[in-house]
Amino acid sequence: MNPFTHKPCPITAGYKNFKELYPKSYNVCEVDPYTKTRIILMNGTEFEANWFSHQFARHVTDNDLRRELAMTRYAEKQQQLKVSLLKPCNESPLEHTISYEQLAVDLTAELARREPDCNVKKALDFALLEDFDHLYRYANQLEMEKGIRAEKLVGRYTEIMPGRPTIAHHRCPLDNVKRNINSKKACKETVLSTMIITAAEQQTMNYYMNITNLATNDALRKLYMEIALVEEEHVTQYESLMDSGATWLEMLLWHEYTECYLYWSCFMTETDRYIKCIWEEYLEIEIGHLHKAAELLKKYEGKEWQQVIPDGTFPEPLCLHENIDYVRSVLKNTVQFTGCREDYERVEKLPNNADFFTFQTIIAPSDDIVPSHNVICNHIKRYSSDYRFQVAENPVPELRARNCDNTMVGRVKDAANSTGFCCNK
Repeated sequence: MNPFTHKPCPITAGYKNFKELYPKSYNVCEVDPYTKTRIILMNGTEFEANWFSHQFARHVTDNDLRRELAMTRYAEKQQQLKVSLLKPCNESPLEHTISYEQLAVDLTAELARREPDCNVKKALDFALLEDFDHLYRYANQLEMEKGIRAEKLVGRYTEIMPGRPTIAHHRCPLDNVKRNINSKKACKETVLSTMIITAAEQQTMNYYMNITNLATNDALRKLYMEIALVEEEHVTQYESLMDSGATWLEMLLWHEYTECYLYWSCFMTETDRYIKCIWEEYLEIEIGHLHKAAELLKKYEGKEWQQVIPDGTFPEPLCLHENIDYVRSVLKNTVQFTGCREDYERVEKLPNNADFFTFQTIIAPSDDIVPSHNVICNHIKRYSSDYRFQVAENPVPELRARNCDNTMVGRVKDAANSTGFCCNK
């Protein structure tokens, strides 16, 4: 499908009255796990588009252009609200958090599996293991609080076991900034990957930042507090991959194209009939937004859309699905790596005065003050072992113990063996 060749609807077609805007929420007992993750993904995608438009408006003086942005932005905000309200009232924030982390794991894995740019793939694989570990920590807290086993929520599609331990995620901000792509030279899939993963991780960061002070006990508040700061690191990493040299209007076109692609992907892969209709409706609305962005690009910069996106035909639809073998492979080969300026390095190869070690002593001077570690310790005290859902033993021998939480892997020299990252050919 090429959205540029489709007849657009007017921007005002996206404006809905309050009755039309409020949706029927999904049934927590019947919903497919990947329907929930698609909802979270599109919530985050709409948020990113909306706030990009706000920032654009704050950096331009032409009020005619700002009015055009405001017209589209209002429709985008209505879309985000309707998508977010698909979540029902009887799904707790912590249960919803499990879906956030399942999305982070399976979206990141799927993007990495098809990513041709080695630099971008390494960034995806690196953060994948951290979101994988977050899922494990939240799942243990969920069982202690509500007696719910998270494997039911993820449909047993995603394993729940230690990844790179969360205590090892706290890096000096200098080591989270990576090399940006050039959207005029990079392939279309790479540009889409950087924009999709940035929006998804930003949504997760915002959710945790906003939910932290609403959590009902200190242990969960502290866990959200810690992992929200890791998501800040992930957003810094991923946004640094995006094309920072593109103009505001070029990026507006890419944002609208990304939304069109994702709504099309959701429509093509959705199993819930009611929600599938929403994806189809919003695809049509976004095609109108895309054509408006192309119109503004031509009016203000004298450029045709083909100068920014030479081939408007969508890649294969983005499909959220089980990635157990892929995650296991990345875990086995890269768990002992950390960020090191624009690249990644085995912990044992870092000098003793590396920023990573200095920052660790500031943020986590002792294991017993780290919330993600204490969650597992508390679960072990209560149940004699941690909670996991795994199809086989952890591929990292040092992470197999069920009666203690490893705080050394990915953080201390020679704590595990890792061979390195693999690029797609």
